[in-house]
Amino acid sequence: VSMNHTTVVEFVLLGLASSRRWEITLFLFLGTAYLLILLGNISVISITLTTNFLQTPMYFFLRNFALLEITFTSTFLPSTLHSLLTERKTISLPGCFLQMLFFYCLGTCTLFYMALMSLDRYVAICHPLHYTAIMSSRFCLQLILACWALSFLLMFPPTIMTVQLPFCGPNIMNHFYCDASLLLQLSCTDTGFIEELMFIILIIILPGTLTVTAVSYGCIIVTILHIPSAAGRRKAFSTCSAHLIVVMVFYSTCIYRYIRPAQRGGQDSDKVLSLFFSVLTQTLNPYIYSLRNRQVKQALKERILKFSGSL
Repeated sequence: VSMNHTTVVEFVLLGLASSRRWEITLFLFLGTAYLLILLGNISVISITLTTNFLQTPMYFFLRNFALLEITFTSTFLPSTLHSLLTERKTISLPGCFLQMLFFYCLGTCTLFYMALMSLDRYVAICHPLHYTAIMSSRFCLQLILACWALSFLLMFPPTIMTVQLPFCGPNIMNHFYCDASLLLQLSCTDTGFIEELMFIILIIILPGTLTVTAVSYGCIIVTILHIPSAAGRRKAFSTCSAHLIVVMVFYSTCIYRYIRPAQRGGQDSDKVLSLFFSVLTQTLNPYIYSLRNRQVKQALKERILKFSGSL
């Protein structure tokens, strides 16, 4: 330890189940969820890329959000599915660090994207006359790049500091992916500074992006209330309520998992919370944000009719 020598070469992830029957059940559940995530988001990307009337800022953000969803879930779901089918539940040291880096960077980017899309809807609904001038193609691209850059800028330093820690055993994590808080507990040196740094970063990111999202939807709801048509109000509220449910599930589980006081993680309940924000909301997002949209459904219907006609 004094030479900062790492003796652990792999970590054991206990996963989600202790019995074979539950492992098969969870494999079917998570496999279906991953398939829905891939199909839903690939559909969003292909439709918004190739349909002329969907070349607007909103669909630009939704297309990039769909790409982010695929990338984020692919950092841990394939390995989780593989571990459910095999007796060996290990992950190599470099593999664990890479998974942790991309999981937290892409997860942080998801938070920024949600706030960004809520701002886009705020401008479109509350300031429709200025929407085109504000949300120019160049500005939208700059916003997307800023989300990615800020995510990696915030999460890269604590991750690199964690990589440099010595690990001398034990090497068992009660989780289904390499979780930073559990990884820090396994180090055989003092990790207080890294824990405080990550806590400060999460305290800034989670409540900060949630505030932007909540204020944006609050202004949207106020604007909706002034719509003269009752049918128009019901339709708008239906869309907003679906968005808000996904946002509340995502943020509540994230906040309780990572910034609750006097908890370091490692309980079975942590795995359940992680499933909610990393799998459940990702499965719902393409269908809530995109595929329920009238224009997207119209484009999808035209594609299906065109394909069936060619057959």
